[in-house]
Amino acid sequence: MPEKSPLAPEKFPDLPAIKGLEMAAGVCNVRYVNKTDVLFASFAPGTTAAGVFTKSKTAAAPIDWCRKCLEGGEARGLVVNSGNANAFTGRAGVEAVEAMASTAAGLLGCASEDIFIAQTGVIGEPVAVDKITENLPGLQAQFAQDWESAADAIMTTDTFPKGAAAVTEINGTEITITGIAKGSGMIAPDMATMLAFIFTDAKLPADVLQPILADVTNKSFNAITVDSDTSTSDTLILFATGQAGNGEITSVDDPELEAFKMALGLVCVDLAHQIVRDGEGATKFVEIQLTGAEDDAAAKTIGLSIANSPLVKTAIAGEDANWGRIVAAVGKSGEAADRDKLRITIGGIDVARDGGVVPGYDEAPVAEHMKGQNILIEVDVGVGQGRATVWTCDLTHGYISINADYRS
Repeated sequence: MPEKSPLAPEKFPDLPAIKGLEMAAGVCNVRYVNKTDVLFASFAPGTTAAGVFTKSKTAAAPIDWCRKCLEGGEARGLVVNSGNANAFTGRAGVEAVEAMASTAAGLLGCASEDIFIAQTGVIGEPVAVDKITENLPGLQAQFAQDWESAADAIMTTDTFPKGAAAVTEINGTEITITGIAKGSGMIAPDMATMLAFIFTDAKLPADVLQPILADVTNKSFNAITVDSDTSTSDTLILFATGQAGNGEITSVDDPELEAFKMALGLVCVDLAHQIVRDGEGATKFVEIQLTGAEDDAAAKTIGLSIANSPLVKTAIAGEDANWGRIVAAVGKSGEAADRDKLRITIGGIDVARDGGVVPGYDEAPVAEHMKGQNILIEVDVGVGQGRATVWTCDLTHGYISINADYRS
């Protein structure tokens, strides 16, 4: 494993158990030797599911499979492997997914279509599927709830496992939400990015879960970027086991869901932030608050233009308060901006406003802010009420080193 990110949390969080979920992770040597690389999970009968996936036109085989599984709205199992994305592998890739689902279904006593599959790793290489299927019975025999091991199993270039949780209520009944995620490079969301699996004991139908998850995704995983590259394998699935026993919910607009929506949003934002903090080679976590755009969508586009700019990201890496690069990134976004009303603030300090540098601008306090690990950039483009917040990291030589050596 590469050296742990300097932005990593001190330790993996103590995550609460989810009723109706059993799982185990193990070493199957899918690509790398002696790495925990396969996760197998089982859900109580009646578990519902929602998901969002990559919009890539070269999506991996398990993406197509999961989309079909969602049509049924229910889930009995999940199999995830790291090391091989099973992307761009033709008919062999489809057969590998079918074999994984069939084996898991036989063990859990359900239909193959009730087994969700996710894979991450190298693109274009056939997956050694037997190494996965032959180990599933052994993993089933070890079923428990070891969250850190599960998070380890889905990592590729990550330097630390990622987990988050929240406790909330529906109809006065306590509800638990626990999630894990992986992601470090090839992070530019076009749905959700990376792999992320969120589990709750809430009892909610799939047609209620789906719009909630889509909305939360746009404000969390879809608001982060590391390198502007969208993965072929991006997968976010929410499983609801129904074991909490809350009252019946039939509409996404039910006011009893407000606390659940907020708690799910907090879990997703937490996981999304951890992914940025583990960006390949990252040394700084960057928050960009964009206001004054034509609408929220435009604000997000401008924010991501700044967040994806190599010039902005390398300036941050070099602790250089070169705000002119932010101006350029706003201008190239394609969205409306009033040059003569543009305002830029870095670390709470006004840098530019009304189309020019702030009179008497002193770069020293801004430069000091740039030396920290958490960078705040605020931009108002002066044309409307649209606003958005996006998160990114700096771009260092470490990113080049990690990706140049990825397959060795």
